[in-house]
Amino acid sequence: MAAAATTWLGALNPDQLRLALDDSPLNPDAEAERLRWFYTPTDHGGLALSAQDPAQQRLAMQLVATGLSEAGYATVATVLGLENVLDQVEGWRTDWGRERGRDPGLYWLRVFGRPGGPVWAWRFGGHHISLNNLVAAGRLVSTTPCFIGADPARTALLGGSLLPLGGIEDEARALAATLTRKQLSTALLHQSAVSDIVSGNRPQVGDGDTMIHMQDLWRGRFDDPALARLVDAIDRRAEDASGYTDDDHTRVAITFPPRGISARDLTEDQRRGLRRLLSHYTGRAPGDLAAAYDAHFAVDGALDAVHFGWAGSLEPGQAHYYRIHGPRILVEYDNTQRQANHAHSVWRDPVSDFGLDVLAQHRAQTLH
Repeated sequence: MAAAATTWLGALNPDQLRLALDDSPLNPDAEAERLRWFYTPTDHGGLALSAQDPAQQRLAMQLVATGLSEAGYATVATVLGLENVLDQVEGWRTDWGRERGRDPGLYWLRVFGRPGGPVWAWRFGGHHISLNNLVAAGRLVSTTPCFIGADPARTALLGGSLLPLGGIEDEARALAATLTRKQLSTALLHQSAVSDIVSGNRPQVGDGDTMIHMQDLWRGRFDDPALARLVDAIDRRAEDASGYTDDDHTRVAITFPPRGISARDLTEDQRRGLRRLLSHYTGRAPGDLAAAYDAHFAVDGALDAVHFGWAGSLEPGQAHYYRIHGPRILVEYDNTQRQANHAHSVWRDPVSDFGLDVLAQHRAQTLH
């Protein structure tokens, strides 16, 4: 990972480097920027792929690949390509104040600190992608928040369909379908699906967090009144479709302890289904790290603390939302917008997104 970051940075000219390289996460200003993350088509900060020549783009994607499994990288690359499909779906009209609003070149990469140094990090993001990695003392200590979305969530292909997140949707629905009426009454967060992930793009998840509305998911506010009205309209349509009021949002808020059904109240087959579903999220990480997560959740005590929650319909093609929440994991998935053909998924660590606990330990050791 350090070698890939060093090689990419070394291929950039001085103007590109000013955008691509920030200070160490130990610098408060750089850290404040590192903790700003997005999944909307806004400026994510860094050097965009479109501002790089083909050779530099290849080096950038080599760095991205070091932070993902093979399947994770293929999924991310597919989501980038979906921007071309979404552009057609929207009639080639969306611009977001840019020359082209749906653009696979508008994904930004930024490195924080010297690769290979005591503490450094990197971030890659654009529409429906946010990858955040922290390296300390030569170890990859955090890969969250890790956001992957898909719009369209399902696309017709010649002889088939493209569903980048279809596996994690089907696996969750299959698990929910096995719940007894009593189990489902505990797991059900709401009869209707919330219109977005609830944790949003907060740097840290807190007790009582409710869904962040569309207007606050961008880097700043739009100067163009037409764009501001467009965001308002998208949010309003999503809220109208969900039928949610403030009370409904409170019902599906993130809570500690978690809502939903505990794994201790699941059958062995259901527990295996929950572990499989979890592995589809932690399996985004490189192999050794993903294997460590699998081993952790294979321990009954660790899985017992994990809760599974569902909101909305259990029927394929209908709006739904689910959540997996435990002491060190928060997974959210929604497929509600665009008539349940626009999916969001996120994997987070409620204790140490961005590696904040490790970073705090490093700061304390440095001070002493």
